Amino acid sequence: MDNPFLIGLVVVLVLSLVWFIANYNRFVRLQNHLKESWSDIDVELKRRYELIPNLVATVKGYAKHEQETLEKVIQLRNRAMANHGAAASQAADEGVMLQGLKGVFALAEGYPELKADANFLALQKELSLTEDRIAAARRFFNANVRDLRQLREMFPSSIIASIFKIEEPTFFELESDVERVVPRVDLLPKDS
Repeated sequence: MDNPFLIGLVVVLVLSLVWFIANYNRFVRLQNHLKESWSDIDVELKRRYELIPNLVATVKGYAKHEQETLEKVIQLRNRAMANHGAAASQAADEGVMLQGLKGVFALAEGYPELKADANFLALQKELSLTEDRIAAARRFFNANVRDLRQLREMFPSSIIASIFKIEEPTFFELESDVERVVPRVDLLPKDS
């Protein structure tokens, strides 16, 4: 192998193969990060779904005349829980459910005994902590979506993405700032 052209060709082919394998492995790693981060969101959403019926049941005990609002929240929760589509689709259902849940907290404002109920306060606090964990998991997921999208769209790695038909992931975003409001718990006693 004294032919410099042949040696150069072999080197270029080997380097191209190494680059191809390294970039393909980056795609695989990012896709696995994406699945893992979505799993983190899913765990927290399930926690929220479990808290909502308990919260509604507590409110029902005080606000018997508000059945329609409470039943609507349960329906919205069931719809969001049943959605296993893309992140954007789930985010839309989550946003609608959060709007309904805010209605429950607004309803609670009219019932001072309910606002003082230890069970209600504990559920509200747990829901608030869960919302914070969902927000953190959503940020981690969206960072992974961003990284995968960038790698998928940048040249020359876009060639690998098109060869292996790597789909563009969607962000998990709430549509409005109103939906981003987390129920806050006021644990300080009120002066009468």
